[in-house]
Amino acid sequence: MDSFRVATYNIHKGVQGLGPARRLEIHNLGHAVEQLDADIVCLQEVRSHHHKLKKRFQHWPEQAQADYLSPEGYEAIYRTNAFTRHGEHGNALLSRWPVLATGHHDVSDHRFEQRGLLHAVVNVAHRTVHVVVVHLGLIHASRERQVQRLGQFIEREVPAGAPLVVAGDFNDWSAKLLAPMANLDLRTFDGIRLPTFPSRLPLLHLDRIYVRGLRPVSAHVPHGRAWARMSDHLPLVAELSF
Repeated sequence: MDSFRVATYNIHKGVQGLGPARRLEIHNLGHAVEQLDADIVCLQEVRSHHHKLKKRFQHWPEQAQADYLSPEGYEAIYRTNAFTRHGEHGNALLSRWPVLATGHHDVSDHRFEQRGLLHAVVNVAHRTVHVVVVHLGLIHASRERQVQRLGQFIEREVPAGAPLVVAGDFNDWSAKLLAPMANLDLRTFDGIRLPTFPSRLPLLHLDRIYVRGLRPVSAHVPHGRAWARMSDHLPLVAELSF
């Protein structure tokens, strides 16, 4: 096996809409994640639990969302980024391949935004691949500092030369993080527009997949009415080669 597929998807906590029009999309998202047919799925805004919404929606899953969304045969890893009044949410990783180790690193830049890195070491066809799932802040200066801390984390936790994937919601609508990520030897798809936000009329390339020690082969963003309804983001899917 010389290539594998990685997807990243901000699922907006499995709920869409505002006020009385709010609707539960987690069941549709379960089918959607399976359709991506990715070896590794990186998820952001994943709920562990939410007591208030569980009471509101009759069919709220008993499982935590990462476990509920995990296709049969996959391993689900979840780490909390933010604690709220009624629950908590964070990043998750779903893997078709065995997960050898996991970790979490807090990169919150100020008290109004709780952010973290989910790190997993995955055995992909007998090759060790490090995967970091990210969801960076809404303020550009915060994102720059978070990329610096990401670099420090990689230097400390990822062996030099090991295949590395960093994927998630970078909130980088102006593409100002491409240079600092390149300084970490992390590259993404060049010359291809892959807007993922907002899902109904995607204009902004907020979600990205960066690699080191791997070759980006191809990438695409699924479109259509069903995808536009499930989250405010669309997923990004990439084929990577060793």
